Amino acid sequence: MASIDNTMGSALLGCIFAAGLYGVSCVQTWYYFNRYGSTDHWYIKALVGLVFVCDSVHQALISHTVYWYVITNYSRPEALSNLVWSILLEVLFNGLIGLIVQSFLTMRVWRLSNRNKCLTALTASLVLAEFGCSVVFTIQSMQLYTWKELGQLKGLSMSVNVLGAAADFLIALILVFYLRRSRTGFKRSDTMITKLIMFSVSTGLLTSICALASLISILVWGQTLIYVAFYFSLGRLYFNSVLATLNARKDIRAMTDDPEDLTFSLQTFSKGPRNMNSKTRPTISIKIETHETAEVERHSEKSCTTDKSQEEDRMIN
Repeated sequence: MASIDNTMGSALLGCIFAAGLYGVSCVQTWYYFNRYGSTDHWYIKALVGLVFVCDSVHQALISHTVYWYVITNYSRPEALSNLVWSILLEVLFNGLIGLIVQSFLTMRVWRLSNRNKCLTALTASLVLAEFGCSVVFTIQSMQLYTWKELGQLKGLSMSVNVLGAAADFLIALILVFYLRRSRTGFKRSDTMITKLIMFSVSTGLLTSICALASLISILVWGQTLIYVAFYFSLGRLYFNSVLATLNARKDIRAMTDDPEDLTFSLQTFSKGPRNMNSKTRPTISIKIETHETAEVERHSEKSCTTDKSQEEDRMIN
């Protein structure tokens, strides 16, 4: 990369921004274990702990990268044409964070879609393909020595960003679709579902935008390091998005009279075999008990078949 010495500032800015997000990750992680450490299932706590470790290692790697180029070799411009191992290894940890978080979200797709194998398989294939490209990129790049040689892996780098953005968008789209279908017509539960939709959208939107920004930077400014300013923060956005969702559960559960009736897994229950020719569509039910009035209980079945306009009126009122 001929202009690598003129764009190291982009890597520095990306590292600083990622460090800021890492600080947010630390606060959210502490908050999670302080509030949910004694009540959550072991696998959710293990997920948070593992991603936090990967997040910390990734921040250390990109900090080493920037320090090596900007501080250690400040008076040696010829060293800027060489690759340092840490900027290559960080791709693996970024991919690992994405794999863990996206796999967790894929399980939500599996449960919320009534175990739809096609949707789950499609989502999982994108997630695994993205991580596979990250692993291949890391292995091949470790055998290179200069930025010019690294240009040979431009296709792999682009694939990582494309697959990541596609997986995030698909997961968010599926979750929003099934959450919207699960509206009950009760103001309390619909408000809660709306908040869950907002979290689903924000989880996929931020990471998709970041991946697309990195991709566009590679295409337009391929001879610079502008793309790393976005890519450095990608894993941090994954982690913070999931932590925000986990840490908001008690506030969301407070909308029900029985907080334990809403699980984070958003388990859904099949109403029986699907019949597309029937006028009564199978519905997705989230395990929520509203207990608003006995009259609401008697009319619950009728509310599930109310048209969309009436459902929106209930939400407004």
